[in-house]
Amino acid sequence: MGRKFFVGGNWKCNGTTEEVKKIVTTLNEAKVPGEDVVEVVVSPPFVFLPLVKTLLRPDFHVAAQNCWVRKGGAYTGEVSAEMLVNLEIPWVIIGHSERRQLLQESNEFVGDKVAYALSQGLKVIACIGETLEQREAGTTTAVVSEQTKAIAAKISNWDNVVLAYEPVWAIGTGKVATPAQAQEVHAALRKWFQDNVSAEVAASVRIIYGGSVNGGNSKELAGQADVDGFLVGGASLKPEFVDIINAATVKKN
Repeated sequence: MGRKFFVGGNWKCNGTTEEVKKIVTTLNEAKVPGEDVVEVVVSPPFVFLPLVKTLLRPDFHVAAQNCWVRKGGAYTGEVSAEMLVNLEIPWVIIGHSERRQLLQESNEFVGDKVAYALSQGLKVIACIGETLEQREAGTTTAVVSEQTKAIAAKISNWDNVVLAYEPVWAIGTGKVATPAQAQEVHAALRKWFQDNVSAEVAASVRIIYGGSVNGGNSKELAGQADVDGFLVGGASLKPEFVDIINAATVKKN
């Protein structure tokens, strides 16, 4: 069975009610391939999740941008996995580099979060990626392998996990990994799964790319054998997100 193309839109900390309605209208009117070809998930800030879920076309789904590492309770400012399940939010992004860097989320903490979210029935977009210093030092594969290993240590089933490789140096910088650079890391990750998890998981797990993906570069990136989709930042707030979704047709041909 082929890996279904996956396109996620991470809206980050952006939007007003009016802006959100406008983005959703654009998505609802978009002509894109069917759910048999591409899975589309958008991730608005927590406060807009119910609104987007209500207004969004039924073939697109919503994700939260984070959730707490265990059951809710006395954790001021946090949102629990149970709350997301209660709101029927199917997906959550965990371990985004902005949280790893700004909020010092460690590999182990991210692994615990992924495991807890899965245990509550959520599907997870788990993010990994190296900094510019790490890439220049030649440690990219070691870094992303360690990040993946910390997740693999806590979970046994990868069916509901999409792994998002996002080189930190390419996020919001306008720099984008070349298709060859992206393919090289994705292939190394797939080999890591083959060697450390199983051949089945290596063949089936979706590894998506994130980092300055736009309408102009998405088709060429999508053409790489081990790139199974995208996690899109800034461009997911713009009409060109539709062009990125349509890059899924590259795989079909």
